[in-house]
Amino acid sequence: MALLNFRSRSETAPPPVKPEVEAFLQDYSIEVMPRTAEKVEDFRALLPAGTRVYIAHIEGTPIDDMVATARRLNAEGYTVMPHFPARIIKDKATLGDWIARYQGEADVRQALVLAGGVSNPHGDFHSSMQLLETGLFDAAGFERLHVAGHPEGNRDIDPEGGNRVVDEALRWKQAFSAHTAAEMAIVTQFAFESGPVIAWADRLRAAGITLPIHIGVAGPAKLQTLIKFSIACGVGASLRVLQRRAKDVTKLLMPFEPDEFVGALAAHKAANPDFNITNVHFFPLGGIKANATWAIEHGGTATVPADAKT
Repeated sequence: MALLNFRSRSETAPPPVKPEVEAFLQDYSIEVMPRTAEKVEDFRALLPAGTRVYIAHIEGTPIDDMVATARRLNAEGYTVMPHFPARIIKDKATLGDWIARYQGEADVRQALVLAGGVSNPHGDFHSSMQLLETGLFDAAGFERLHVAGHPEGNRDIDPEGGNRVVDEALRWKQAFSAHTAAEMAIVTQFAFESGPVIAWADRLRAAGITLPIHIGVAGPAKLQTLIKFSIACGVGASLRVLQRRAKDVTKLLMPFEPDEFVGALAAHKAANPDFNITNVHFFPLGGIKANATWAIEHGGTATVPADAKT
């Protein structure tokens, strides 16, 4: 079982690029928020042209800020995928307005449709399935729709533990994919252990859920930062891994990197080409620049090859 590799960047030079890791990182994506994007003078100095950039829509973020960030990223040459969190969208009219603004002002053609991390819905919607059922994304000609996956489960969805409700939702989304013109994929919460992730992906495939999976990876960050976000995002098993590492107080301030986690998944993909994890999606918890540097050092680009992955 491979865990996140806790290697300090200052201790060693970047390792040689491994061909399987370079292949696995092709067409990776990364997530930003309007307030973090504002701190980046020019994304073109950090990310390869064409990178898919998700824009996280956190409760309280004005739609004006979301659209402005999408417009800026589109102008700098990136494929923009904003979040559409069901529980903060008041009604169908609001959803339609957001779609129209994203398309009219920023030429957005892709969306991550999810429930959102809000306990009490702000209006008519409480699930991503309800947003998809409106038909508004199809009517607007969206080319790609991604939905959320949870390798470690989700207590907000399955409060008693397990995966029953989460799996039912993924089966619904698998069926929906046959009735939409948009390409669909699952993008997951970040994780740190390759073994359980591989087992989860294989279990979905065996259950007939064949949507490609874009695995969430936490970018380089301090251990305290990873623990904080793991708690906030409900990453239970991974949190235990980090807590075990935190017992070594000499490492608490060191930046840690996902070398072993990504390396193990890349090796598994190389040995099993039909493995349904097809892409990497980065959560730049330690900063966009640090994440972009790590990706570059490990051979990652966002250039889509001729036989482009989903």
